[in-house]
Amino acid sequence: AAAAAAGRLEQGEDAFRRLFKYYKRRKPPPDLSAVLDFSRAQKNLKVLIAPLHAASVSDRDACKAGLQPVRKWKAYTLAGYPGFTFISDPFLPGWQRYWAQQCLKIYPRKPNVCNLDLHMSPEETKDLWEQSREQLRLKGSGKREAKSLLEKLRWVTLGYHYNWGTKKYSADHYTTFPVDLAYLSEQVAAACGFHQFKAEAGILNYYHFDSSLGIHVDESEIDCSKPLLSFSFGQSAVFLLGGLKRQDCPLPMYMHSGDIMVMSGSSRLLYHAVPRILPNVEGGLLPGCLAQTAAGNNHQGDEADWEICARYLESSRVNMTVRQVLGAGQCFPAETDSERIDAAQAYPEDYSTEKNERKLVRTDVAGSPVLL
Repeated sequence: AAAAAAGRLEQGEDAFRRLFKYYKRRKPPPDLSAVLDFSRAQKNLKVLIAPLHAASVSDRDACKAGLQPVRKWKAYTLAGYPGFTFISDPFLPGWQRYWAQQCLKIYPRKPNVCNLDLHMSPEETKDLWEQSREQLRLKGSGKREAKSLLEKLRWVTLGYHYNWGTKKYSADHYTTFPVDLAYLSEQVAAACGFHQFKAEAGILNYYHFDSSLGIHVDESEIDCSKPLLSFSFGQSAVFLLGGLKRQDCPLPMYMHSGDIMVMSGSSRLLYHAVPRILPNVEGGLLPGCLAQTAAGNNHQGDEADWEICARYLESSRVNMTVRQVLGAGQCFPAETDSERIDAAQAYPEDYSTEKNERKLVRTDVAGSPVLL
Protein backbone atom coordinates (compact mmCIF):
# COMPACT_ATOMS: atom_id res chain seq x y z
CA ALA A 1 0.00 0.00 0.00
CA ALA A 2 2.81 2.39 0.89
CA ALA A 3 4.57 1.68 -2.39
CA ALA A 4 1.36 2.25 -4.31
CA ALA A 5 0.90 5.57 -2.56
CA ALA A 6 4.46 6.58 -3.40
CA GLY A 7 3.84 5.87 -7.07
CA ARG A 8 0.35 7.39 -7.26
CA LEU A 9 1.26 10.76 -8.75
CA GLU A 10 -0.10 13.22 -11.24
CA GLN A 11 1.24 12.77 -14.74
CA GLY A 12 4.79 14.10 -14.67
CA GLU A 13 8.38 13.15 -15.05
CA ASP A 14 8.82 12.31 -11.35
CA ALA A 15 6.61 9.21 -11.19
CA PHE A 16 9.47 6.77 -11.68
CA ARG A 17 11.91 8.81 -9.62
CA ARG A 18 9.60 8.98 -6.61
CA LEU A 19 9.16 5.21 -6.50
CA PHE A 20 12.89 4.73 -7.03
CA LYS A 21 13.63 6.92 -4.00
CA TYR A 22 10.97 5.13 -1.98
CA TYR A 23 12.56 1.70 -2.44
CA LYS A 24 16.06 3.08 -2.04
CA ARG A 25 15.53 4.81 1.30
CA ARG A 26 17.01 3.35 4.47
CA LYS A 27 15.08 5.07 7.25
CA PRO A 28 12.32 4.16 7.50
CA PRO A 29 12.76 1.11 5.27
CA PRO A 30 10.20 0.68 2.48
CA ASP A 31 7.22 -1.62 2.63
CA LEU A 32 8.08 -4.45 0.24
CA SER A 33 4.65 -6.06 0.23
CA ALA A 34 3.83 -4.62 -3.21
CA VAL A 35 6.98 -6.07 -4.84
CA LEU A 36 6.08 -8.83 -7.28
CA ASP A 37 7.77 -12.14 -6.50
CA PHE A 38 7.70 -14.48 -9.49
CA SER A 39 8.63 -17.43 -7.29
CA ARG A 40 5.20 -16.95 -5.67
CA ALA A 41 3.41 -15.36 -8.59
CA GLN A 42 0.81 -17.92 -9.56
CA LYS A 43 -2.10 -15.97 -8.05
CA ASN A 44 -1.13 -12.54 -9.38
CA LEU A 45 -3.50 -11.33 -12.09
CA LYS A 46 -0.69 -9.51 -13.94
CA VAL A 47 1.37 -12.67 -14.26
CA LEU A 48 0.82 -15.03 -17.20
CA ILE A 49 2.59 -18.23 -18.20
CA ALA A 50 5.08 -17.42 -20.96
CA PRO A 51 5.15 -19.76 -23.97
CA LEU A 52 8.59 -21.21 -24.64
CA HIS A 53 10.07 -22.99 -27.65
CA ALA A 54 11.12 -26.18 -25.88
CA ALA A 55 11.79 -28.00 -29.15
CA SER A 56 14.41 -25.38 -30.10
CA VAL A 57 16.82 -26.43 -27.34
CA SER A 58 17.63 -30.09 -26.81
CA ASP A 59 18.01 -31.40 -23.26
CA ARG A 60 21.66 -32.08 -24.07
CA ASP A 61 22.30 -28.51 -25.20
CA ALA A 62 20.50 -27.09 -22.17
CA CYS A 63 22.52 -29.30 -19.85
CA LYS A 64 25.75 -28.20 -21.51
CA ALA A 65 24.90 -24.61 -20.51
CA GLY A 66 23.98 -25.67 -16.98
CA LEU A 67 20.23 -25.39 -17.59
CA GLN A 68 17.35 -27.73 -16.86
CA PRO A 69 15.38 -29.06 -19.83
CA VAL A 70 13.32 -26.16 -21.19
CA ARG A 71 10.06 -28.01 -20.58
CA LYS A 72 10.78 -27.75 -16.83
CA TRP A 73 11.40 -24.00 -16.79
CA LYS A 74 9.00 -21.73 -14.94
CA ALA A 75 8.64 -18.81 -17.33
CA TYR A 76 6.27 -15.88 -16.99
CA THR A 77 5.22 -12.75 -18.80
CA LEU A 78 3.24 -9.72 -17.64
CA ALA A 79 -0.08 -8.39 -18.89
CA GLY A 80 0.61 -5.06 -20.58
CA TYR A 81 4.33 -5.79 -21.14
CA PRO A 82 4.57 -7.66 -24.46
CA GLY A 83 8.03 -9.09 -25.07
CA PHE A 84 8.95 -9.30 -21.39
CA THR A 85 9.82 -12.79 -20.11
CA PHE A 86 10.90 -13.75 -16.59
CA ILE A 87 12.44 -17.20 -16.06
CA SER A 88 12.61 -18.27 -12.42
CA ASP A 89 15.96 -20.01 -11.77
CA PRO A 90 16.21 -22.62 -14.55
CA PHE A 91 19.75 -23.69 -13.60
CA LEU A 92 20.81 -27.21 -12.72
CA PRO A 93 22.18 -27.76 -9.18
CA GLY A 94 25.73 -26.44 -8.86
CA TRP A 95 25.69 -24.34 -12.01
CA GLN A 96 24.88 -21.04 -10.37
CA ARG A 97 28.21 -21.47 -8.60
CA TYR A 98 29.95 -21.88 -11.93
CA TRP A 99 28.52 -18.71 -13.45
CA ALA A 100 29.14 -16.66 -10.31
CA GLN A 101 32.76 -17.82 -10.27
CA GLN A 102 33.17 -16.90 -13.94
CA CYS A 103 31.98 -13.38 -13.12
CA LEU A 104 34.44 -13.01 -10.26
CA LYS A 105 37.43 -15.04 -11.40
CA ILE A 106 37.55 -15.22 -15.21
CA TYR A 107 35.57 -12.44 -16.91
CA PRO A 108 37.29 -9.50 -15.14
CA ARG A 109 40.68 -10.57 -16.54
CA LYS A 110 42.39 -8.54 -19.21
CA PRO A 111 41.86 -7.79 -22.05
CA ASN A 112 38.31 -7.16 -20.83
CA VAL A 113 37.60 -3.66 -19.54
CA CYS A 114 36.53 -2.62 -16.03
CA ASN A 115 35.94 0.51 -13.94
CA LEU A 116 39.32 0.12 -12.20
CA ASP A 117 41.08 0.88 -15.50
CA LEU A 118 40.28 4.53 -14.91
CA HIS A 119 42.97 4.85 -12.23
CA MET A 120 45.10 1.75 -12.69
CA SER A 121 47.34 0.35 -15.39
CA PRO A 122 46.39 -2.81 -17.33
CA GLU A 123 49.18 -4.64 -15.51
CA GLU A 124 47.71 -3.67 -12.14
CA THR A 125 44.25 -4.95 -13.13
CA LYS A 126 45.43 -7.96 -15.12
CA ASP A 127 44.00 -10.56 -12.72
CA LEU A 128 41.83 -9.11 -9.94
CA TRP A 129 41.02 -12.56 -8.58
CA GLU A 130 44.60 -13.51 -7.81
CA GLN A 131 45.23 -10.08 -6.30
CA SER A 132 42.16 -10.31 -4.05
CA ARG A 133 41.62 -13.94 -3.10
CA GLU A 134 43.80 -14.05 0.02
CA GLN A 135 42.43 -10.74 1.29
CA LEU A 136 38.87 -11.99 0.79
CA ARG A 137 39.65 -15.32 2.45
CA LEU A 138 40.91 -13.59 5.59
CA LYS A 139 38.29 -10.86 5.61
CA GLY A 140 36.33 -10.35 8.81
CA SER A 141 33.11 -8.43 9.38
CA GLY A 142 34.75 -5.09 10.20
CA LYS A 143 33.47 -2.25 8.03
CA ARG A 144 36.78 -0.39 8.27
CA GLU A 145 38.83 -3.15 6.70
CA ALA A 146 40.56 -2.20 3.46
CA LYS A 147 38.65 -3.38 0.40
CA SER A 148 40.19 -5.79 -2.05
CA LEU A 149 40.31 -4.86 -5.74
CA LEU A 150 37.51 -7.34 -6.38
CA GLU A 151 35.32 -5.51 -3.87
CA LYS A 152 36.05 -2.24 -5.68
CA LEU A 153 34.96 -3.75 -8.98
CA ARG A 154 31.71 -2.22 -10.23
CA TRP A 155 31.48 -3.21 -13.88
CA VAL A 156 33.19 -5.23 -16.59
CA THR A 157 32.48 -5.05 -20.33
CA LEU A 158 32.84 -7.96 -22.76
CA GLY A 159 32.89 -8.26 -26.55
CA TYR A 160 32.09 -4.88 -28.09
CA HIS A 161 33.05 -2.44 -25.35
CA TYR A 162 30.66 0.43 -24.83
CA ASN A 163 32.13 3.94 -25.13
CA TRP A 164 30.71 5.83 -22.18
CA GLY A 165 31.49 9.20 -23.81
CA THR A 166 29.86 8.75 -27.22
CA LYS A 167 27.29 6.20 -25.97
CA LYS A 168 28.18 4.00 -28.92
CA TYR A 169 29.91 0.76 -29.79
CA SER A 170 32.62 0.51 -32.44
CA ALA A 171 34.45 -2.21 -34.32
CA ASP A 172 37.77 -0.92 -32.99
CA HIS A 173 36.94 -1.48 -29.34
CA TYR A 174 36.39 -5.22 -29.21
CA THR A 175 37.73 -8.29 -27.44
CA THR A 176 36.62 -11.89 -27.90
CA PHE A 177 33.29 -12.59 -26.23
CA PRO A 178 33.43 -15.53 -23.74
CA VAL A 179 32.43 -18.74 -25.50
CA ASP A 180 30.62 -20.24 -22.52
CA LEU A 181 28.52 -17.12 -21.87
CA ALA A 182 27.68 -16.85 -25.57
CA TYR A 183 26.49 -20.46 -25.54
CA LEU A 184 24.33 -19.93 -22.44
CA SER A 185 22.81 -16.80 -23.94
CA GLU A 186 22.06 -18.46 -27.26
CA GLN A 187 20.20 -21.33 -25.56
CA VAL A 188 18.06 -18.97 -23.50
CA ALA A 189 17.35 -16.78 -26.53
CA ALA A 190 16.38 -19.81 -28.64
CA ALA A 191 14.03 -21.04 -25.90
CA CYS A 192 12.34 -17.62 -26.06
CA GLY A 193 11.97 -17.81 -29.84
CA PHE A 194 15.12 -15.95 -30.98
CA HIS A 195 16.95 -18.62 -32.93
CA GLN A 196 19.60 -16.48 -34.63
CA PHE A 197 20.69 -14.50 -31.56
CA LYS A 198 24.41 -13.69 -31.38
CA ALA A 199 25.97 -12.66 -28.08
CA GLU A 200 28.20 -9.73 -29.06
CA ALA A 201 28.40 -7.42 -26.03
CA GLY A 202 28.05 -7.90 -22.32
CA ILE A 203 28.12 -5.82 -19.18
CA LEU A 204 28.69 -7.37 -15.77
CA ASN A 205 27.41 -5.31 -12.83
CA TYR A 206 28.71 -5.86 -9.30
CA TYR A 207 26.33 -4.64 -6.60
CA HIS A 208 26.69 -4.41 -2.82
CA PHE A 209 24.02 -3.69 -0.21
CA ASP A 210 24.51 0.06 -0.61
CA SER A 211 24.42 -0.07 -4.44
CA SER A 212 21.72 1.06 -6.82
CA LEU A 213 21.36 1.68 -10.53
CA GLY A 214 19.64 4.79 -11.85
CA ILE A 215 16.71 5.06 -14.23
CA HIS A 216 17.63 4.44 -17.85
CA VAL A 217 16.71 2.76 -21.11
CA ASP A 218 19.06 0.72 -23.30
CA GLU A 219 19.03 1.78 -26.94
CA SER A 220 22.69 2.04 -27.95
CA GLU A 221 22.69 -1.18 -29.96
CA ILE A 222 22.37 -0.65 -33.70
CA ASP A 223 19.79 -3.44 -33.89
CA CYS A 224 17.32 -3.21 -31.00
CA SER A 225 15.05 -5.89 -32.46
CA LYS A 226 17.10 -8.56 -30.68
CA PRO A 227 16.45 -9.37 -27.01
CA LEU A 228 18.33 -8.16 -23.98
CA LEU A 229 19.23 -10.99 -21.57
CA SER A 230 19.90 -10.53 -17.86
CA PHE A 231 21.24 -13.16 -15.42
CA SER A 232 21.44 -12.60 -11.64
CA PHE A 233 23.45 -14.39 -8.95
CA GLY A 234 23.89 -13.78 -5.23
CA GLN A 235 21.71 -11.49 -3.15
CA SER A 236 18.27 -10.38 -4.35
CA ALA A 237 17.37 -7.03 -5.90
CA VAL A 238 14.29 -4.87 -6.31
CA PHE A 239 13.92 -4.18 -10.03
CA LEU A 240 11.64 -1.43 -11.35
CA LEU A 241 10.16 -1.98 -14.82
CA GLY A 242 8.66 1.17 -16.29
CA GLY A 243 7.19 2.15 -19.61
CA LEU A 244 8.28 3.72 -22.87
CA LYS A 245 8.00 7.17 -21.25
CA ARG A 246 10.09 8.33 -18.35
CA GLN A 247 6.99 9.47 -16.43
CA ASP A 248 5.31 6.04 -16.54
CA CYS A 249 5.06 4.61 -13.03
CA PRO A 250 7.09 1.36 -12.79
CA LEU A 251 6.19 -2.08 -11.56
CA PRO A 252 8.45 -3.33 -8.72
CA MET A 253 9.61 -6.95 -8.79
CA TYR A 254 12.24 -9.15 -7.18
CA MET A 255 15.19 -10.67 -8.99
CA HIS A 256 16.55 -13.61 -7.02
CA SER A 257 19.69 -15.63 -7.55
CA GLY A 258 19.45 -17.68 -10.74
CA ASP A 259 16.62 -15.65 -12.27
CA ILE A 260 16.79 -14.66 -15.94
CA MET A 261 15.03 -11.69 -17.50
CA VAL A 262 14.49 -11.27 -21.24
CA MET A 263 13.42 -7.92 -22.68
CA SER A 264 12.34 -8.01 -26.34
CA GLY A 265 9.82 -6.45 -28.69
CA SER A 266 8.20 -3.32 -27.25
CA SER A 267 9.62 -4.20 -23.81
CA ARG A 268 13.15 -3.92 -25.19
CA LEU A 269 13.12 -0.13 -24.79
CA LEU A 270 11.36 0.21 -21.43
CA TYR A 271 12.83 2.38 -18.70
CA HIS A 272 14.12 0.40 -15.73
CA ALA A 273 16.25 0.71 -12.60
CA VAL A 274 17.55 -1.13 -9.53
CA PRO A 275 16.96 0.92 -6.36
CA ARG A 276 17.87 -1.68 -3.77
CA ILE A 277 19.87 -4.84 -3.03
CA LEU A 278 18.35 -7.00 -0.30
CA PRO A 279 19.86 -9.52 2.14
CA ASN A 280 18.87 -13.11 1.41
CA VAL A 281 15.11 -13.33 1.86
CA GLU A 282 15.49 -16.94 3.06
CA GLY A 283 17.36 -15.76 6.15
CA GLY A 284 20.78 -17.38 5.62
CA LEU A 285 23.93 -15.67 4.41
CA LEU A 286 23.44 -17.12 0.91
CA PRO A 287 20.39 -18.29 -1.03
CA GLY A 288 19.88 -22.02 -0.77
CA CYS A 289 20.33 -22.45 -4.53
CA LEU A 290 23.99 -21.41 -4.14
CA ALA A 291 24.54 -24.12 -1.55
CA GLN A 292 23.64 -26.79 -4.09
CA THR A 293 26.32 -28.97 -5.62
CA ALA A 294 25.99 -31.67 -8.23
CA ALA A 295 27.94 -34.90 -8.39
CA GLY A 296 29.85 -35.22 -11.62
CA ASN A 297 29.69 -31.52 -12.48
CA ASN A 298 33.22 -30.85 -13.70
CA HIS A 299 32.48 -27.15 -14.03
CA GLN A 300 32.09 -26.45 -10.31
CA GLY A 301 35.76 -25.65 -9.86
CA ASP A 302 37.92 -25.71 -6.77
CA GLU A 303 36.07 -25.74 -3.44
CA ALA A 304 38.54 -23.26 -1.95
CA ASP A 305 37.77 -20.85 -4.79
CA TRP A 306 34.07 -21.26 -4.17
CA GLU A 307 34.50 -20.42 -0.47
CA ILE A 308 36.04 -17.09 -1.51
CA CYS A 309 33.20 -16.46 -3.98
CA ALA A 310 30.67 -17.32 -1.28
CA ARG A 311 32.29 -14.84 1.09
CA TYR A 312 31.97 -12.15 -1.57
CA LEU A 313 28.35 -13.03 -2.42
CA GLU A 314 27.26 -12.86 1.21
CA SER A 315 26.99 -9.11 0.73
CA SER A 316 26.83 -8.77 -3.06
CA ARG A 317 24.88 -9.41 -6.23
CA VAL A 318 26.40 -10.10 -9.65
CA ASN A 319 24.44 -9.46 -12.81
CA MET A 320 25.35 -10.43 -16.38
CA THR A 321 23.60 -8.66 -19.25
CA VAL A 322 24.09 -9.81 -22.83
CA ARG A 323 22.96 -8.22 -26.05
CA GLN A 324 23.40 -8.45 -29.82
CA VAL A 325 24.75 -5.18 -31.24
CA LEU A 326 24.49 -5.70 -35.01
CA GLY A 327 21.74 -7.20 -37.12
CA ALA A 328 22.34 -9.38 -40.15
CA GLY A 329 24.32 -7.44 -42.75
CA GLN A 330 24.75 -4.38 -40.52
CA CYS A 331 28.05 -2.69 -39.76
CA PHE A 332 29.17 0.16 -37.57
CA PRO A 333 28.86 3.69 -38.98
CA ALA A 334 32.12 5.54 -39.52
CA GLU A 335 33.27 7.46 -36.46
CA THR A 336 33.98 11.15 -36.63
CA ASP A 337 37.26 12.53 -35.34
CA SER A 338 35.52 13.88 -32.25
CA GLU A 339 34.12 10.43 -31.49
CA ARG A 340 37.54 8.79 -31.58
CA ILE A 341 38.18 9.61 -27.95
CA ASP A 342 39.86 7.45 -25.41
CA ALA A 343 36.99 5.52 -23.84
CA ALA A 344 38.80 5.45 -20.51
CA GLN A 345 38.28 9.18 -20.14
CA ALA A 346 34.56 8.63 -20.12
CA TYR A 347 34.31 5.61 -17.82
CA PRO A 348 31.98 6.03 -14.86
CA GLU A 349 34.13 4.85 -11.96
CA ASP A 350 31.13 3.72 -9.93
CA TYR A 351 27.70 4.23 -11.43
CA SER A 352 26.03 2.88 -8.30
CA THR A 353 26.94 5.77 -5.99
CA GLU A 354 24.41 8.50 -5.22
CA LYS A 355 26.45 11.05 -7.15
CA ASN A 356 26.66 8.98 -10.30
CA GLU A 357 23.12 7.75 -9.90
CA ARG A 358 21.93 11.35 -10.23
CA LYS A 359 24.24 11.75 -13.23
CA LEU A 360 22.80 8.63 -14.86
CA VAL A 361 19.26 9.79 -14.30
CA ARG A 362 20.08 13.14 -15.83
CA THR A 363 22.25 12.17 -18.80
CA ASP A 364 22.06 8.47 -19.54
CA VAL A 365 18.35 7.76 -19.73
CA ALA A 366 18.52 7.94 -23.51
CA GLY A 367 21.45 5.69 -24.07
CA SER A 368 22.98 4.00 -21.05
CA PRO A 369 24.01 0.41 -21.71
CA VAL A 370 24.22 -0.32 -18.00
CA LEU A 371 21.17 -2.20 -16.93
CA LEU A 372 19.36 -4.26 -14.38
